[in-house]
Amino acid sequence: MNERVAMITGAGRGIGRGIAVALAGRGWRVVINYLSNREAAAVALALVQAAGGDGLLVQGDVAVGEARSRLVETTLETLGRIDLLVNNAGMAPRRRADMLEMSEASYDEVMAANLKGPFFLTQIVARAMIAALAQGRSTDPAIVNIGSMSAYTSSVNRAEYCLSKAGVAMMTKVYADRLAEYGIRVYEIRPGIIHTEMTNVVQAKYDRLIGEGLTPIRRWGEPEDVARAVLAIAEGYLPYSTGEVINVDGGLHLQRL
Repeated sequence: MNERVAMITGAGRGIGRGIAVALAGRGWRVVINYLSNREAAAVALALVQAAGGDGLLVQGDVAVGEARSRLVETTLETLGRIDLLVNNAGMAPRRRADMLEMSEASYDEVMAANLKGPFFLTQIVARAMIAALAQGRSTDPAIVNIGSMSAYTSSVNRAEYCLSKAGVAMMTKVYADRLAEYGIRVYEIRPGIIHTEMTNVVQAKYDRLIGEGLTPIRRWGEPEDVARAVLAIAEGYLPYSTGEVINVDGGLHLQRL
């Protein structure tokens, strides 16, 4: 019960899985939340265990209130605490459509998964963290929101995704402001072009752009690159920072001539 616990949404694959494995290697117990692919989540759990850690699988859609409550309740009942929340789960639009043709249904679905769900999950977890701190059951908790370069980069054929990630950026700021009095630090990690299933559909495009110098560091990012940034936060290497954006994007955010 004294081991640190990290809850990672969307941890069955991609960036979330990379974060889970990295934390497990440092002795964290990890809650692997997944939406529907239990097989992928089981692989993530096996990798966590191979890294020397332990994990708990919890299915649930963070866009749904009941699922959010169940995720937190199951974690607390089983592991007793939450020291780190990583809001990683998210989705791209099911169909890339010009913003003049985008449907309200697509907007609502993406915003619910990428912004509404993480916001209200953070609300529940923050309350649990505050209670644990008051009872001496936790020290130095933190919250990490996985944002995106799309918070500041226009993509007119997936405007709903860009809007959701811009919202995550402000969500980080307001929670950092609100929770600082309790000693709960809040960060946004902003990945760039990362090898995941979400980016597989545009791999040829970004292979070309990276080769042409789109990013100063001329390679794709990997989930492990994002995981290292989470580790720095989780291990307390940024104790006098909160509300910060950490770009993990090969330098894409630089304005260059």
